[in-house]
Amino acid sequence: MVRVLMIEDDEELAEILSEYLQRFRIEAINVPDPFLGLSKLENESFDLVILDLSLPGMDGLEVCEEIRKRSDVPIVISSARSDLTDKIVGLEKGADDYLPKPYDPRELVARIKTILRRIGREKGDDSHKSHDLRIDESTRMIYLEKEPLQLTAAEYGILSYLLEHANEVVSREDLIYNVDAISEESTLKSVDVIVSRIRHKLKDNPKQPRFIRSVRGLGYRLTP
Repeated sequence: MVRVLMIEDDEELAEILSEYLQRFRIEAINVPDPFLGLSKLENESFDLVILDLSLPGMDGLEVCEEIRKRSDVPIVISSARSDLTDKIVGLEKGADDYLPKPYDPRELVARIKTILRRIGREKGDDSHKSHDLRIDESTRMIYLEKEPLQLTAAEYGILSYLLEHANEVVSREDLIYNVDAISEESTLKSVDVIVSRIRHKLKDNPKQPRFIRSVRGLGYRLTP
């Protein structure tokens, strides 16, 4: 799932956008305060930033400049300010796109996907890599040492989610909630069974795991 940081002080709009983006496997985390947004970006990993310009305490153009000093994460400016100068300055300060409000949320999704595809091409790959594990999102295939794994929909969903959150502890509840192929009525035990099947296909010894480690009382962590 794509992870987006939204810095938007209109919390009602942010909630509407977050719910809409969720349909397209885009998780939007909103922070209404620009200083908290910069701090969150410093401490967490995001694929893209959606940035409003009219923010309390710090103008969005300054925020854009600060983000670009610290990170090369793509930035989409989303603003009701119609001044052409703002658009030009925003792009000059490092924004990748400028979307004037109001807009159809479908256009935001299209812009996000376009930017991420372009970034993937510039890096020479549109996949998440973990040494011997590689996921190709365009074909929904996961490879182990260049060999495709034969996975069920639930196995693919869990393994791809763990890859997207490599080195992070992911709870069983997170997997039930975020993997479409798993019913929200599923039990924690059923998640353990699916993970066990994935480990078998990865040739991962549960006693000395190479990839998926159990974290007692919490969940799982995929170690690259």
